[in-house]
Amino acid sequence: MNLPGGSMRCAVTGAFGYSGKYIARRLLDHGHEVITLTNSPARSNPFGDSIRAFPFHFEEPEKLEQSLHGIEVLFNTYWVRFNHKTFTFAEAVRNTLTLFQAASRAGVRRVIHVSITNASEDSPLEYFSSKGKLERALKESGLSYAILRPAVLFGKEDILVNNIAWALRRFPVFGVFGDGSYRLQPIYVDDLADLAVRLAASPENVTVDAIGPETFTYRGLVQAVGGILGKSRWILSMPPGLAYGLGWLLGKLKGDVLITRDEVRGLMADLLYVPSPPAGANRLTDWARENADSLGLCYASELARRRDRASAYER
Repeated sequence: MNLPGGSMRCAVTGAFGYSGKYIARRLLDHGHEVITLTNSPARSNPFGDSIRAFPFHFEEPEKLEQSLHGIEVLFNTYWVRFNHKTFTFAEAVRNTLTLFQAASRAGVRRVIHVSITNASEDSPLEYFSSKGKLERALKESGLSYAILRPAVLFGKEDILVNNIAWALRRFPVFGVFGDGSYRLQPIYVDDLADLAVRLAASPENVTVDAIGPETFTYRGLVQAVGGILGKSRWILSMPPGLAYGLGWLLGKLKGDVLITRDEVRGLMADLLYVPSPPAGANRLTDWARENADSLGLCYASELARRRDRASAYER
């Protein structure tokens, strides 16, 4: 598959991070020119001289616009997972709006934007309402767009599935919030990248639920990962507040945020499930079997990745 007009100039946010790295790799494999916009220009560059890095320059929009001149397709993965003293959803929304505006002024033809399942401005959860605001802004921007709505990503640099495996390796009991019957539909990060690159070739404005071929209950996901690792554990249904408190304590011990109250509410409200056909082909269970020797050996820290702006993402 080639994007329209053969080789093209593309910008990927966060190409030295997680999902952006997979998108950038697929674009390079198809012979396209790629730059990255990043908060971590000094981070280890897995692409060598193939990708040039530019700072986001959110506070200097004219510089951001200049970085995007000549870019035909912008792939946007920029976001934050939770509110923190050093970053907030409000700041991420403001920065993303600045990015969209700079792309429009620079003449970018199309934006491929990564959102979340069930994004809605009406959501009581700030993650989902913020994503809903950005979807509306992109639709009203006049830019050609494709909005991808993944639920959960899995892959080598993943945090959620890796840390479930990490806990299963170390503790005899695994606590779930309530009965654990709420659902999620993980998609392989490279399947998301493939979808993003394919949609760049389309002129249509679309919103796609980017989900994988397997649907799990949260309890079922823990059981599946434990079985694959040979670490089947007693899965204990717990009051959500108590389970969150234990997660908060474990996060503190690891110098991280393991899970937030809003993430618990989003899970339990079934917001990581949609009744849509799968957009990815790779099964989490197959991937976990192939990576069972390394999955969960080390804890993956969200905050450590944000503090260390030079090292490559590792588990």
